[in-house]
Amino acid sequence: MSKTSWRCVCRVKSPEFLVWAAKDPNGANLQRVQIIKGWIEDEKSKEKVFDVACSDGLYPDPNTDRCADNGTQVNLKTCAVSSQEGDAEIKVKWKDPEFDSKKPSFYYIRVLDNPSCRWSTYDALRLGIEPVASVPATMQERAWSSPIWYKP
Repeated sequence: MSKTSWRCVCRVKSPEFLVWAAKDPNGANLQRVQIIKGWIEDEKSKEKVFDVACSDGLYPDPNTDRCADNGTQVNLKTCAVSSQEGDAEIKVKWKDPEFDSKKPSFYYIRVLDNPSCRWSTYDALRLGIEPVASVPATMQERAWSSPIWYKP
């Protein structure tokens, strides 16, 4: 009995991702969803960040792959966040426009909330003192997924 072997030289289509992010019930509204792609090129690790969905009906700029600022304001005297901006949930389907089926790569999803006060700012307000000037008064909470690996 003879043995045969074969190797598929198949064209792999670009992967598609379906992302559905929901805000923390006690947190700020969502501002954007990003997909971070990583790969090796010339023996160096590379990454690219794609903003794939924006809040407030905005769309990523096709030239920069970035969302415009949605204008959220944080009142540093009360730490109140303007609640009109941002979304409670964001859903998006995204396909990698730069996919190369010959290169191993990985992807992970990152979701950014609207800015809110940093814990040190909350503490300063509670204690009735000025926040530390060398520490940013606000921050952006983030959540991220486990990576998804592609190997040719």
